[in-house]
Amino acid sequence: MSALQFEHGALMSEHTYAAHQVEAGRRLHGGFDPDGRYISPRMKVRGPALEAWVDALRERGGDLMDTDSSLLAGIRYPSTAQSKLLLEEGLGQSFWNTLTITGHIEARGRVLAEMQFPDFQAVAHEDISAMALGHLHKGLLESHGLDEGGEPGRGIGGHDEMWFALRDLAFGEVDYPEPIVPENIARPDSEDPSPSIEEPYAGIIRFLLNLLLIEFRAERAFALAETLLRDPDLFSARREQAEHAAVLVDRIRQDETVHIRSLRLYLGELRQIKLRSADGGSLPGSQVVDEYWESLVHWATVEQPRLAAEQQRKLMTERISGHPEAARVQRAFDALEETDAPSA
Repeated sequence: MSALQFEHGALMSEHTYAAHQVEAGRRLHGGFDPDGRYISPRMKVRGPALEAWVDALRERGGDLMDTDSSLLAGIRYPSTAQSKLLLEEGLGQSFWNTLTITGHIEARGRVLAEMQFPDFQAVAHEDISAMALGHLHKGLLESHGLDEGGEPGRGIGGHDEMWFALRDLAFGEVDYPEPIVPENIARPDSEDPSPSIEEPYAGIIRFLLNLLLIEFRAERAFALAETLLRDPDLFSARREQAEHAAVLVDRIRQDETVHIRSLRLYLGELRQIKLRSADGGSLPGSQVVDEYWESLVHWATVEQPRLAAEQQRKLMTERISGHPEAARVQRAFDALEETDAPSA
């Protein structure tokens, strides 16, 4: 093995932890060093390997895919101020639901550990064995999936259980019903451009791009959750627990930072190589990636926010209607709506 080639077992290896992560009665992934600093799971070899692949990509004249979560820096509905108002008015179910739904969606990410990913070498003109791209099916995407959905067979939770743990820390025992979890938060496949390379490789590229956007959306959720959990005006009866819940959010953010950097690396490598086209020719990987990305970004920044805001507006109105002073709360809630509302 070269310094840029790794076996599956190495990429899945863990640090030796001074203590495991246990919160709200749940055994969670990762652990702590002797000084109490949190260490993300499966990073003993994966972490240095990712940085080595980034360096190699840059030495070849490439770079990580040029994008970040600021792409989604539009309005939020409900806004942070509206979310705070709901908590102050005793309507905490909305935030509780958000944390719960996030945990369930994270659990679905475990599919990355269960899927069989094809070897991109079959459609790449260059040798990718020393790239991260050549290791997607050798533990990189599996690690990502276990980070999200944990290892239930071993009794170890991932981000799914971390969200449930921090929710329980902040709220304690509540009698809210389980919320309905959206069936799909990625762009529908039917809206994707026609593939210019053969399936399933085109599908994997679309999958990686959708996954990157989902991670960007998650970053915005982290910011909202931390702001509300750390707000001294909220969770007054459980202030200490809410502050610790925010610490868990930050640990999840640390893990997810690795995911975002990894995805930008895979896509950056794809953009630099040549791929075999569906008609037997060849084309720049950048053409394939950018074509899908342009279409996906339009959906994520124009179409999806408008639809999501419409759905949330109806849901919030219905929830506020059950408040003893519904008219007053609704007026206050509407006054706090961000003015740059989604439009067609």
